[in-house]
Amino acid sequence: MKCALIGLGEVGQIYAAALLDAGHQITGYDPFISHAPQGALLAQSAAEAAKDADMVLVLTGAGAAPKVARECLPVMKPGSGYADLTSSSPKTMEELGSTSGQVNFIDVAILGPVIAQGAKTPLMASGQGAASFADLLATAGAPVEVVEGGPGSAMAHKLLRSVFTKGLASVVIEAVRAGAAAGLEPWIRAEISKMLAGDGQATIDRFLTGTAKHAVRRAAEMRSTSGYLEDLGVPREMTNASASAMERMALDNKMAAG
Repeated sequence: MKCALIGLGEVGQIYAAALLDAGHQITGYDPFISHAPQGALLAQSAAEAAKDADMVLVLTGAGAAPKVARECLPVMKPGSGYADLTSSSPKTMEELGSTSGQVNFIDVAILGPVIAQGAKTPLMASGQGAASFADLLATAGAPVEVVEGGPGSAMAHKLLRSVFTKGLASVVIEAVRAGAAAGLEPWIRAEISKMLAGDGQATIDRFLTGTAKHAVRRAAEMRSTSGYLEDLGVPREMTNASASAMERMALDNKMAAG
C-alpha cells in the first residue's frame, strides 16, 4: 500500500519504520525534518506526499491538524484513507471529517506511549475506512480496535478513558507521596493494591451510590485530609478536588430534596 506520513518526529519515525518493514511504500513530509527514514521518500509538502497515497497518517501536533487536513484532503484520490492520529478533540475530528468529501476520514486514538511500546501500541479507530486502517496497521503489528460512529468517536472513547486513567494516576501519586512523608508508604501501597485488585463493577457501583449518599460527611473528611497533607508538606490538588466535588454533590442532593 502507498502510505504518506505527515509528521516525521519520533513517533512518525517509529510508524514509518514499521510500515516499511511490512513492505509498504512510504512517502513522508515534515517541515522541520530534511531527511526521510531509510527506504522512504521525502516530499516537499504535505499535499505532495498525500496526492497519490492510499492511506495518509497524520502524526503532527493537534494544533496543526486543521491546516494539514486543508492541504491534503482536496488533492487525495477518491476512496483513499486519511487517518488523523493527532489527539485532536472529538469536535475537531467531527468537523474535519465533514470536509473530507470522497476521502475516508479516520479518527485514530493512540492508547499508550508509542515511545515505549513502538508500533505495537494499541490504537482505536472510527469513521468510514477505519477497518482498512486497522488492516494496514495490523501488518505492522499494531492492534486496532474499530469502534462504531464517525470521526470523533474514537477520541471520545479515549478522553472518557483518560478521565479515569489520568485521574487515577494523579490520585495514586498524591497518596503514595503523602504516605512516604508520613512514614507509611508500604501501608498505603498495600491499601491501593487491595482496592485495584477487587471486583471492578462492584467498586464502581459502590462509588456511584455511596459517594453521593454520604457526600456531606466525606467532603468534610477530605477537607481534613487536605489539612493533614498541608502539614506533611506534600501536594494536595487531587484531595482538594475531591472535597470540592463532594461538596457539589451534597449541594445537588439538597436541591433535589427541595
